[in-house]
Amino acid sequence: MLVSSWYAAALFSLYPSCALAQYLLGVGMGDITGPVTETNMMGYAALSQTDTGLHMRQWSRAFIVAEPANPSNRVVLINSDIAMGDSGVRRAIVAKLSQLYPGVYTDNNVGLVGTHQHAGVGGYLENLLPQLTSLGFVRETFDAIVTGTVKAVQDAHNSLATGSLEFGTTDILQGNINRSPSAYLANPAAERAKYAHDQDKTMTVIKFKGASGQADRGLLSFFPVHGTSLYENNTLVSTDNKGMAAYLYENFVEPTSAPGKNKFVAGFVQANVGDTSPNTLGAFCESPGKPYDGQPCEFYQSTCGNVTQECHGRGPGFQVSDFESNYLIGSYQFEGAKNIMTSSSLTSVAGSVRSVHVYINMSNYTFTLPNGTTARTCKPAMGYGFAGGTTDGPGAFDFKQGTTSGNPFWDLVKGAVTPVPSQEQKDCHAPKPILLNTGEATFPYDWQPSIVNIQMFRVGQMVILLVPGEFTTMAGRRIRDAIKAKLVEKKVIGSDGVVLLAGPSNTYAHYITTREEYGVQRYEGGSTIYGPATLEAFTDIYSNLVGYLADSSTTTPSPGTAPPDLTQNPLSLRTGVVLDNVPLGSSFGKVLTQPSASYAKGKQVSVRFQGASPRNNLRLQDTFLTIERQNGSSWTVYRTDSHPSTKFNWKRTNGVLGYSEVTITWDIESDAPSGTYRVVYNGDYKNGWTGRISSFVGQSSTFTIA
Repeated sequence: MLVSSWYAAALFSLYPSCALAQYLLGVGMGDITGPVTETNMMGYAALSQTDTGLHMRQWSRAFIVAEPANPSNRVVLINSDIAMGDSGVRRAIVAKLSQLYPGVYTDNNVGLVGTHQHAGVGGYLENLLPQLTSLGFVRETFDAIVTGTVKAVQDAHNSLATGSLEFGTTDILQGNINRSPSAYLANPAAERAKYAHDQDKTMTVIKFKGASGQADRGLLSFFPVHGTSLYENNTLVSTDNKGMAAYLYENFVEPTSAPGKNKFVAGFVQANVGDTSPNTLGAFCESPGKPYDGQPCEFYQSTCGNVTQECHGRGPGFQVSDFESNYLIGSYQFEGAKNIMTSSSLTSVAGSVRSVHVYINMSNYTFTLPNGTTARTCKPAMGYGFAGGTTDGPGAFDFKQGTTSGNPFWDLVKGAVTPVPSQEQKDCHAPKPILLNTGEATFPYDWQPSIVNIQMFRVGQMVILLVPGEFTTMAGRRIRDAIKAKLVEKKVIGSDGVVLLAGPSNTYAHYITTREEYGVQRYEGGSTIYGPATLEAFTDIYSNLVGYLADSSTTTPSPGTAPPDLTQNPLSLRTGVVLDNVPLGSSFGKVLTQPSASYAKGKQVSVRFQGASPRNNLRLQDTFLTIERQNGSSWTVYRTDSHPSTKFNWKRTNGVLGYSEVTITWDIESDAPSGTYRVVYNGDYKNGWTGRISSFVGQSSTFTIA
């Protein structure tokens, strides 16, 4: 006992924050689903991927941790079902929170992380390049994300209560693969030998525990896997595998709560996601009639017959559908999180809550490398390898990954798209051949960000790096190790402390590879927009901020210059809804195809209605459909449009006259209660003469489930 007491006293003298093991904890959710029809989706940058309906709603999940004795020391991590964080979205969120809670939520302590799913609504990022396929900025998407996220933080704030945190880890071997293994192999053999896999397989979970005797509040999980389980040809808005994992866990805890109505909140956060893929069977040639059809793609450039378009990754449910693969990858993460949450050997989190945030201009950041030489970053630019795409989403034309030299034709054409790069710009990015010189493209506004958000959170012995892009596996390992060493050196945490990556957060600065991977110029290297020194630059920047997380720190760094607000007068070529109409003799909500009289479990119900554009009313925190079960003389909602068993499909049948139809499907689960059901469609139509929007309801005939 004497030794234990002496050890505790010594520990507290070195790390006073270790005495703090209780926190104020808050969790909340908000619906952020933008227009689910006639809007380009975000992730694959494919013009053809325009949404036609809804599979699962997008959510922001907010997690607040504060010190009970000094609640001003707090952080809020927002895990959002969007492709990536964005400076404009974050700016608007912080502004609204600052109005609601002056001095409480600021640039310093609010972090926005995207799950990096590729099935969400697009058009919300403020720079031009990611807006091109969505025909510019989509205000409805932007506003939905901001409104729903603020609601999530408000709910978390209002739920603040004393609790504690614990964490643990587990390995998920079947949850991801490396989609650019040839680039990974360029890293030093000695470095690669330290790791069993060319992907990080370890999941870390932070458990949000209620006060003694009270239920758990939520969890934050960190695991790297791309949100590309749902393919590029999917046009139903959804949340991909991270959103599926969150649904599965929240439903596991509260099986009778509809999605979004649950009190327990599960956040499945991305980590060093850059070169990961959920298509774990590998990449194969889909080349009917050719001798290499069904064979693995070429290793170095992921081609089939020397073209990229026929090389596609396959998920674990490939023989069923990409939705099955999405479920499986989500379920692996759910099961991993459950194993950790139910473990009796978790580690308590104890210590202070701290945060630090600055803006850094990455277009010419000059710094000193560990060997004493000077290095600098470059103005943004995209390489030829970027246009080659990935095995998750192949590129177009004759572009290929692994391209380290230009092409005479595209070298000529590219000058008509972005400014011709100077020799200085070429030299800075070498060996990347520049395809899009985005850093010097400023019409009508900046194509890519030069200024990025840099942020770190500390809760006790845990430090989270909120990174503004997609770090590859090895890049993530290097910056984690470097920052942990600096944290230990500065006595911010002990050697048993944990450093986690969360990204893409706050700003989307595309990819960050190691210098060796950059030299290979696969997709990730071609998309490392600040040049070959990007990883070392970020490592230097985060290292310089470590001291501000210490208990003894009483100062804050210079905040830097914030990026310009590009959302005030953005380009937008997308047209609004003109009118909704119905054929003669029909009416809005009329059932055009009724369900069958009865169904067996495992079958699909399908009902077709006379519809109207869902863009008229996003129905945030609401639903476009309900599956209702009869209880005596009343009806009870059994499923909504955010349940994975339902799909809401919209189709414009006459663009001139404004006719459209809605098809609602429900895949009956094996555990669905027997009984009598009906399908209800909630819609809104726009009067072409007055512009007035009016709601209506369509209701199917009843059917039974045996």
